[in-house]
Amino acid sequence: MAADSPDDDPRERFERLAAEVVEPVRRFLARRTDPATADDVLAETLLVCWRRLDQVPEPALPWVYGVARNCLANIQRGDRRQVRLAAKITAVDPPQEAVHEPDPPDPRIEAALAALRPEEADLLRLWAWEQLGPGEIAEVLGITPNAVSIRLHRARGKFVEQLRKIDDGAGHEGVREGREP
Repeated sequence: MAADSPDDDPRERFERLAAEVVEPVRRFLARRTDPATADDVLAETLLVCWRRLDQVPEPALPWVYGVARNCLANIQRGDRRQVRLAAKITAVDPPQEAVHEPDPPDPRIEAALAALRPEEADLLRLWAWEQLGPGEIAEVLGITPNAVSIRLHRARGKFVEQLRKIDDGAGHEGVREGREP
């Protein structure tokens, strides 16, 4: 598909080329790979054709088949590299075993957290469960580390107080002060 004339618009030349080669190249790729990869390779092939439009010979289809074949080979090489890299990473840093379901939370802790304001409970969860420090919590919440430290101190105090209330109520129903009637 050599340039017809020096005034020939590159976009028009490319559109003619694409109309001529898209379906044959799509079939060519469909016989060699899966549909998603075929679409990706077709797009890459057309990009190469656009970039090298002045180098496209007449007839264009065999040359475009060669471009598509090379693009497909590049993708397949990349896939093989990814598989090899994943194998190396697995050998160096094996994935952790499947984590079992976490133990159900202590009902006392859940009750004490439920008694707090949601912001206080969230702050305590970030600190205790996520193991974040005040600076990191500040980044999560969008406040200053100093504000986190103050709020965390207050929330811990309220949490301990809630636990005391729960513990005072538990197991003491049968105990009575004073004399028996």
